[in-house]
Parts: sequence; C-alpha cells; structure tokens
Amino acid sequence: MAHVPLIPIGRARDAVIDDASYRRHADAMAEKNGVLSERRSAVEGGWGEKYVERVHAKGKRTARERIEALKDAGSEIREVGTFVNHDVKFGKLTSPAAGVVTAFCRVGDRWTMVIANDNTVASGSWWPRTPEKIERAQEMALRLRLPVVYLVDCSGLFLPEQSRSFPGLTGAGHIFKKNAELSAHGVPQIAGVFGDCIAGGGYMPIISDRVVMTEQAYMVIAGAALIKGAKSQKLSSLDIGGPEVHVHQSGCADMRVPDDDAAIAVIRKEVEKLGSAAVDFYRYGADAATPHFPARELDGLFPPDHRMTYEAEEVLARLVDRSLFWEVLPDRGREMIVGIGRINGLYMGFVINRQGLIDDPSERGSKKPSGILYREGIAKVSAFSRACNDDGIPICWLQDISGFDIGVEAERQGLLGYGSSLIYTNSTNQVPMFTVLLRKASGAGYYAMAGLPYEPVVQLSTPLTRQSVMEGRTLAIAAFNTKLDDDFEITETDPEKRAEIEKGMADTEARIEGDMDPYKAASQMDTDEIVEMGELRPWLETFAEAAYQSSGSRRIKNPRIWSMHDLAALTEVRG
Repeated sequence: MAHVPLIPIGRARDAVIDDASYRRHADAMAEKNGVLSERRSAVEGGWGEKYVERVHAKGKRTARERIEALKDAGSEIREVGTFVNHDVKFGKLTSPAAGVVTAFCRVGDRWTMVIANDNTVASGSWWPRTPEKIERAQEMALRLRLPVVYLVDCSGLFLPEQSRSFPGLTGAGHIFKKNAELSAHGVPQIAGVFGDCIAGGGYMPIISDRVVMTEQAYMVIAGAALIKGAKSQKLSSLDIGGPEVHVHQSGCADMRVPDDDAAIAVIRKEVEKLGSAAVDFYRYGADAATPHFPARELDGLFPPDHRMTYEAEEVLARLVDRSLFWEVLPDRGREMIVGIGRINGLYMGFVINRQGLIDDPSERGSKKPSGILYREGIAKVSAFSRACNDDGIPICWLQDISGFDIGVEAERQGLLGYGSSLIYTNSTNQVPMFTVLLRKASGAGYYAMAGLPYEPVVQLSTPLTRQSVMEGRTLAIAAFNTKLDDDFEITETDPEKRAEIEKGMADTEARIEGDMDPYKAASQMDTDEIVEMGELRPWLETFAEAAYQSSGSRRIKNPRIWSMHDLAALTEVRG
C-alpha cells in the first residue's frame, strides 16, 4: 500500500477543555512565557548599551545586528544555546549566552547555521562552555549538512578562565577539529572576519571555503602586544595580520571589503551560489499547510502541574499540517502514540507519551497509568524508530515521561532487554532526530525517548520542563528512608531531632526541585534551547526543512517503498 493514510485528529478547543481550565492554564503559562521573554531580552543585551555604543563607535555592527542583516527578509532566527552560562558568575563578570550567538538562519532561501562572536561581551572572547556551544552548533550543521556561516570577531580565550576552556576534550581546540570534519564531509563553510581575531579566534575561519575580511579585521596567532613584549617590535595587529597580509600575501583570506555591510553582502552571495534547497522535491507534490487547530492553543491545553493529564492527540493536532495524522500500530502499546504527519508538507515521524489511565490488557477491567514505558510500548516504539530510519523519515520525540515500568512483573517480562533494544535503535539511527521535552523527562525514560545523551540533532525544552532521575519529594523520602515508617512518616519522637529530619527532607526536596529548572539545564548545556509551547510548530518547520534541505547526503525513500507500510500491514486488525 503506497498511500499514506493521513486522517483528521483533534477537536475544537472548547470540546477538549472547559473555558475556566483553559484560561487558568493559559494564565499560568503566560507568566512563565513572560519570564522567558525577559531573560531572552537580557541575553540579547550582552554587557549592556555602553558596549553596544563602543561597537558602533568603531563603525561596526553587533553580532545580532550582523545576523539580522544576513538573514532573508521576513524570516525568523532560531537561536540555540541562548541560556548557556545563565546565572553563572566568573568573579564579578557574566557571559550572556557564553559570548557567542548560534542560530538556525535562513539565507538565500536555505537554512544555515550561523555562529557569531558577541562583540559586546569581552570583545567576543571564549568563556567556559563557549567552545562546547560552538561545537554543538557545528555538530547540528554536520548532521543536517547545513552550510555554516562564521561571523568572527574574537579576541581569543578569556584568559582568567583559560584552564576551564583550553585543555579538555571539548576545549577550544576541538572547534578546529569540527571545522575539519565539516570540510571532510563537504559541508560548505563561509567566514566573515570583522575585527580582532587572535589565537583561536584567528584559527577559526581558516578551514572555511571562503574567508572575507573587512578593513578593520585581522587574524593573528599572537597580537601586537604580545609580539612587542616577546620580540621588541613595534607593530599594530593590522600590520601583522590584516587584510593586506592575508588577502594579498599569505592567501589565508579570499577577499577584502570595506566594512560589515559589504562583508555580509558577499556572504549572502556565496550562500546563494550553493543552489536551491531540495525541500520542494521531497514534499512529493504536497503543499505546506498549517494545522487545522491553532498551535497557540497549546499554552492553555497543558496543565502547569505535571501530575495533571492532557490528551496527547490534541498536541499532535496542533502541530501537524491540516491536523492530519497516520497512527501506526494504534492497538498495541497504548501508552505510546507513534505515527506519521507532515510539517510544511514534509513527512515526519512522531513519538509521544499518552497521559492519564489506559486499559491494562493483563488484567481485564483494570487500568494502569500512562506516561510510563511498558513492554509492548517499548517494542512498538523500537519498531517504529527502526522503520523511520530505514525509510529516511526524520523523527520528532515529544517527551512527557515518568520512566520505565518497575517491579517483579516488569523484570520477569524482560524490560531491561526491551529497553536495551530501544536504546540500541536510537543510538544507531542515521535519520535526523529531534527531541522536545514537553513537561517531565524522568529517569531512563528520558534516555529511551532520545534524550540529549542519545544525540538528537536538537533538544528543546519548554518553560514546564523538568529533567530528573527522581522527583524532589521521592528523592527526599529515599534519602531519609531509614528514619521513616512504611507510610513515609517520621519515626523519631524527639522534637528537636524530628524538626532536624523535617528540615533535611524539605531542603533536599527544594534543592532537587531547583535542579530540575529548565534554565539550569540550559545553562549547563543539558538542553539546547527553551521555547514557548506556542513556538513549537515554527521550530518543527525549521527542523523538517533543514532535515530535507540537502539532496544526496542521506537516504530518503519515496513513500511507495516505505517499510512503514509493511509494519502496518503485518499488524492490522482483521475483521
């Protein structure tokens, strides 16, 4: 059967949730979205207006102004790593976004990965986690074969913190290894050099296919101050490694231009030379379309309390084109929904956790909670993931999971083995995978559903996301278990000791709850970006188009020969 049987899913909002509950959820989400917006604005401001003015006084643009000028008019910038180093102090200093902007950016009607040193933060220096952030963006580009544009304005390592960003496996030098890997895989790299590019900042653009320098730019292994001290020579950094040297003498750069705007215009023309994207070809005649139900309604459909439930089908209905979806294996492993939808006309596989109670087939008339992986659901997700990989269909994992089933029966059924099969599948898939942590991302379930340790191309969190092995209250009970009875009540009768235990449990619970905050995860690069629920659909559009953009770099089977059809045919219910 070559036809992809997409059918309508979802219901109008007022049929899904009453007005009062919807408003209550939306109000709670609006508060969280407001915090997200404020924190984004603070990051975008860098070190403040004074430093922006310093950049402008030199006749230069800031990093974000350069990206805005580079992108296609009317297109959106999808920044990743916005909150790296959030709330981290280096002495009295901060490094908003780790001093570098990394973003999916449409240039010449194709998606690129832009990496731009923030010249309002210590002259674009590399802080702890700056190299890892750059390398993460390079890896995203490598996995999707997206052209990489470097907007280089970097004074090298922030030396007071050099021990935390220079020597390690993912230290600054690893950036250049990623440059080489991108080149080896034929991924185009284009660099614009706009200012101080010292040491590592000077090396960063060199492996690029095109290097453009402005008249204010220089690339040097060591700047004038160091050379003056070491060799007693009075030179300027422009004398040592400016465009006169590298364009006309060393050959380390290809073109010199007068200023930022001219460099950006050249970079756009170079990207445009790469030709058109393959997106329209892989739509197989379909048109891009919006969901039938507005994606912005997601803000009011999700209860802010992670213990409350919602309908997973209604989430999908607000993400996929025309709210049409093909659920695969619908009668097996009911705690999971797997299937195919279109995003902007492009096929994408979806895996999402059902919430609430489902029928327990092992005991007639009984129910069991969803949001947990049971044996049959694990097997279903494994088979679906393998089929998507075989057919070249990108996968979007929508997580809201408490973990794996546990207990005597779970072990007897071999959940360890089934879970290992799923982990193996997701570890070896070659198809692009994208993960969204809707709310809970708990325990080994987070791993099994392509959490960040399993290297999805991008992992997104929402303001509701909670990443943990165990909830704060549960962990506090486990930590103080010897002092509790079977009902988890404190057994100590001495008032002072009892108060001490109560405080210890409360402190443990509060610390774990703080650790689950999505901004902490984003700060330490345990997730790539935090986005509003209502922004998920635009992000999925970016993922889908980026996954299909390049032709010939990965296997994409046409729907007539999908193994997905075989999987469905072999498991369909007969009358």
